[in-house]
Amino acid sequence: MRRIAILGSTGSIGRQALDVIATHADKFTVCGLAAGSNIELLAGQVRTFEPEVVSCATQALASELESRVDQPAGDSPSIRFEHGERGLMAVAAESDADIVLAATDGLVACRAVFAATERGIDIALANKEIAVAAGEPLFAAARISESRILPVDSEHSAVFQCLLGEKISDVRTVVLTASGGPFVDFTREELGSVTPAQALVHPTWTMGTKNTLDSSTLMNKGLEVIEACRLFDLHPSQIDIVVHRQSLAHALVIMRDGSVKAQIASPDMRMPIGLALAYPERLDQAIALGSTLRAIGLEGGRRSWTFEPVDHTRFPCIRLAYRAVEAGGTYPAVLSAANEEAGRAFLQGKIRFVEIGDFVAAALDEHDAGPARLPEIEEADRWARSFTRDVVAGTRRA
Repeated sequence: MRRIAILGSTGSIGRQALDVIATHADKFTVCGLAAGSNIELLAGQVRTFEPEVVSCATQALASELESRVDQPAGDSPSIRFEHGERGLMAVAAESDADIVLAATDGLVACRAVFAATERGIDIALANKEIAVAAGEPLFAAARISESRILPVDSEHSAVFQCLLGEKISDVRTVVLTASGGPFVDFTREELGSVTPAQALVHPTWTMGTKNTLDSSTLMNKGLEVIEACRLFDLHPSQIDIVVHRQSLAHALVIMRDGSVKAQIASPDMRMPIGLALAYPERLDQAIALGSTLRAIGLEGGRRSWTFEPVDHTRFPCIRLAYRAVEAGGTYPAVLSAANEEAGRAFLQGKIRFVEIGDFVAAALDEHDAGPARLPEIEEADRWARSFTRDVVAGTRRA
């Protein structure tokens, strides 16, 4: 039985991970759960999976959660209720987990993930922001402790699978695919008037609010470029992006001899989640398997596949990500934080959709880089958030 701790259990990835775990109860047990403020959902998860350590955002919420959950009867260990950063640390590093699924947004769980990594606990990494902002020191810590960092993003899971048995020195180019989001055919003028409601309707994937919005700006692909550099020790020049509207080929790896390997699957996050949790095993996942077989025409389905270049004029965020990773240091942290704040401002109706990239660019322009160490990364994150909020509010000029 593999012991799983989940940071972000009430989010989209966390919920799907628990579905996978429930389907394979003979292989997994949940030892820790951490969430923010969705106490009703978290209480249900605690009652179902009976973890030993549980955390939520505040002490008041932890007390409310504890009042909703009966302690296990008999000889079962009592549930430990924690909150805040201390609670995240307890779930990640003190629950005796074999693997920690990092599925929060932003850097809220960054120190908890570092603590688990430094203890040699494997990490199933679904949090783009940690990989982007703090990837350099995180992967350095993993090399020392021999903690495995396993990708959960469908694109990086695809690259990971394509590279099994290969040498990185034989890789010419990694191609990450993008669905193109809901606005792939919009003109620049049409993009100027899109609404938050439109931006949160993804054509193929079911994701949380932030990832869905990032998919509509294509910033998610920019973040994935940086994440791929960290995960696979690649130079940014080795990574390309194409629009693949069908979301079936999640990545392609072009080898130096001209051969191409691709990983193909239906757009169902349970497959990469299951692979990360069970690796090196693969799980039987009948629903995902059936969808894939239909998608490639083996069980009554039929699909045409297309691959198109990205229009960087209409979607400038990808170029900003290349700029940040090439600059290095704390620039990726600024990119990630400014993007999150600008995206929040758009969803609140404070700025237009096409201004999201403008505010991220402004933060990169104003930033004085520091080294890629955790204290400097956290300070850069705070600075970028404050700067972006001030520019949005008009109290600071970009």
